[in-house]
Amino acid sequence: MPAAIEIDRVSKHFRLYHEKYTSLKERVIHLNKIPYEEFWALRDISFDVNWGETVGLVGHNGSGKSTLLKCIAAILQPTSGEIRVRGRVAAMLELGAGFHPELSGRENIYLNAALLGVAKKDIDLRFDDIVEFSELGPFIDNQVRYYSSGMYTRLGFAVAVNVDPDILLVDEVLAVGDENFQRKCFDKVEEFQREGRTIVFVSHSPDIVRRVCDRAYVLDHGIVVGEGTAPEAISILREYQAKGSGLASMIASMQDGEEGAGNPASIQLGTAEIQGVRVMVGQIAVTFPSTPASGHLSPGDPMTVKVGYSATGHISGVIVGIQVFDQKGDVVFGTDSDLMGLEPLDVAPEGELEFNFDSVPVSDGIFSVAIGFTSARDQHIFDWQNQDLAFKVISNGKSNGYLKLVPRLIQNGEAVPFKV
Repeated sequence: MPAAIEIDRVSKHFRLYHEKYTSLKERVIHLNKIPYEEFWALRDISFDVNWGETVGLVGHNGSGKSTLLKCIAAILQPTSGEIRVRGRVAAMLELGAGFHPELSGRENIYLNAALLGVAKKDIDLRFDDIVEFSELGPFIDNQVRYYSSGMYTRLGFAVAVNVDPDILLVDEVLAVGDENFQRKCFDKVEEFQREGRTIVFVSHSPDIVRRVCDRAYVLDHGIVVGEGTAPEAISILREYQAKGSGLASMIASMQDGEEGAGNPASIQLGTAEIQGVRVMVGQIAVTFPSTPASGHLSPGDPMTVKVGYSATGHISGVIVGIQVFDQKGDVVFGTDSDLMGLEPLDVAPEGELEFNFDSVPVSDGIFSVAIGFTSARDQHIFDWQNQDLAFKVISNGKSNGYLKLVPRLIQNGEAVPFKV
């Protein structure tokens, strides 16, 4: 059976003009001589979307996600390649797309539906459902120019999901709706999934992609750089976003800031020397005891952080600390041997230490680890080093948020059974 959407070696470029000539005289004089640059928004993209699948498109701003979605919806034509779409398509691409500001909400429902290829008699039958879903009953006869961004979104999505589409294209526009309406929209998306409809979803939110999508493609500067299940695609995206943004350089750039307890940005980096005594951080390695070959953690798995060290001799009274940062550089976790209630360490000229974590209950993400040695006597820092992109966590669950918690639902003293 042919796929619902076939994208075959699609490329799309635009001309970026440096000069704009507004008068007829200027345009005639500079005919075919206006300087421009060619910008390739998409380059040689090929993949299929099967019937009943929900596929996500993720990437940074300007990666080509929305351009590709507009090509699928036939709003834009590819410069080269071919897109084959089978079935009725409903697209929710831009805020207010297909709406005329001078027309009322009622009139725009019929206009928008006509653009989607739905006959007036069919909309007559579904009009009440559209208005009920949008929750705009008191305002349906007002001009949409007076609508808020949230009202635009409500009306546009209500039309899109009530025209009985085989394929639904959804861009990031749902992010502007309020929390209750977003929940209502996701309920509708899940209903479409149960009915076996095809959905292509663009979003910057990892939680939404993981919750909604069966699999996803990662775009970077108009090229598909990765694909996989939703968690795998999110991990690939974060790796691309993290390139060139090492936390160590960020910390170094802030080393002259105000002092703050436990904040690596406020300490003096590099090797400290106290009367010729030094302890230096060596190689930092992160290993996963339960899945040593996977290269990543699942939420709740154990983890070991190993650090080698060297010293100028046998030194006593040493504290070792560890901090874990997320991709934004925020501290996720931090402690040291003193806070753990342990005695100060005696270190030899060479050695190795391990921090063993029985469970890492974060949902997903890419994390960095920093290790430091300080003096128990006066808290002077011997050395502090950062290991960028130390480990990643990939969640296969459907939960949202930062932490991966596993609750049990009890109703009237009895556990609620799982779906059959």
